[in-house]
Amino acid sequence: MSVICLGTMAFDAIETPFGKVDKIVGGSATYVAYAAANFVTPIQQISIVGYDFPQGEMSEMKNRGISLDGVEIIKDKKSFFWSGIYHMDMNSRDTLITDLNVLEDFNPIVPDAYQGAEFLMLGNLMPKLQMSVIDQLTVRPKLIVLDTMNFWMDVAIDDLKEVLKKVDVLLVNDAEARQLSGELSLVKAARKIIQMGPQFLIIKKGEHGALLFHEEHVFFAPALPLEEVIDPTGAGDTFAGGFIGHLAKTKDISFENMKTAIIVGSVMASFCVEKFGPERLKEISKQDIDARLSEFVQLVNFDIDLV
Repeated sequence: MSVICLGTMAFDAIETPFGKVDKIVGGSATYVAYAAANFVTPIQQISIVGYDFPQGEMSEMKNRGISLDGVEIIKDKKSFFWSGIYHMDMNSRDTLITDLNVLEDFNPIVPDAYQGAEFLMLGNLMPKLQMSVIDQLTVRPKLIVLDTMNFWMDVAIDDLKEVLKKVDVLLVNDAEARQLSGELSLVKAARKIIQMGPQFLIIKKGEHGALLFHEEHVFFAPALPLEEVIDPTGAGDTFAGGFIGHLAKTKDISFENMKTAIIVGSVMASFCVEKFGPERLKEISKQDIDARLSEFVQLVNFDIDLV
């Protein structure tokens, strides 16, 4: 059960109240793939890197069942680089540097071997590139999930609205949902966004969990309270990887199973934030994931006697 993942493979420089790293592997596709590969393989990556992207990282990905046939290597340019600093609340951050480098030349090509994939994860990228990948697929996947951000709402809203007509699930945070819809109420925002195309909407609220909307149904999943959050970079992408990984593994895209997929996504994100970059995701085992899933069950489990 293959999953195509479009997104960035990059370098980040990150500073949080708990430390800093000057250069670590990052990028939306990197986090999605490391998370999703715990549940299903192959993860069929579509991305672009420069001559400086570590061969060791490529080998690590291949060993985990991540196909790099769709990753273009530009031999005379550097990989995409982002640098940012997080505030004390760990929810807000300032971008210091964005060097597009190879992304300026990115024209994603879907390899023939990827055709027929049943799941497509469109990581946060220019909407035209997301649409390009959809248009190249000869058979529409069973489920298309889209992640986007406020920047594309500012500079490419018309293109984004065209992509929204083609996808099944949209992932945004609460501020982005309000911006996209023009509504303050998240319930009203969800209703408007679903009218734009996606059948399902997931609104991420960071440490306050996530909401899932579908037709008249709403589901809320809490976030697991953690003692220590070191680096929230990539948490949203890791959430997406866990979410689509579970759906692909179970082959069930019902609203009920999406509830479980959101919990799985939250579990994966809870691991991601415990170390800088995707390092923690490389350490965890199926047993670690199952144990944390059990913690989530206890978190939301309660008995009540209705009088």
